[in-house]
Amino acid sequence: MSKQSPDADVAFISALAELLNKNELTELSVMREYGEYDSLDVKVVKQVTVMQQAAPMMMQAAPVAHQTPSAPTAAPAAAAAPIEDPAQHPGAVTSPMVGTVYLSAEPGAATFVSVGATVTEGQTVLIIEAMKTMNHIPAPRAGTVKRILANDGQAVEYGAPLMIIE
Repeated sequence: MSKQSPDADVAFISALAELLNKNELTELSVMREYGEYDSLDVKVVKQVTVMQQAAPMMMQAAPVAHQTPSAPTAAPAAAAAPIEDPAQHPGAVTSPMVGTVYLSAEPGAATFVSVGATVTEGQTVLIIEAMKTMNHIPAPRAGTVKRILANDGQAVEYGAPLMIIE
């Protein structure tokens, strides 16, 4: 808290939390300066739980006793294939920060990499802009780009999968 009134700071933080919810934001950072040696840095973060729901399955009606099926009915799938999480892939390149992804150095320029391209360890594969700073994201290993999961200009969260390099 600052040297100013703690009640005013609490009211300010409460207003930020309300603003976060009202505008459906997940994170908000503010620095409030009261003087040369007095300031308040506030970061309000809302935990977002993403729930995956399986699509409802259609129930098949049981055949009526006096009817004979012309062909055996197909057995229901033993288990649905697990949903592949690209972030869990061993070749996943994940975002080290929150920001905006750029696949090329400037608009209209060729992309750093494309699917099928061979990359070397340390080679820039994309840029993430965070707080007006362009951060070059290097390939963590040498290999071939199998998938690009982020779109140019897309906002990403920390840990979001960006591409797969095998």
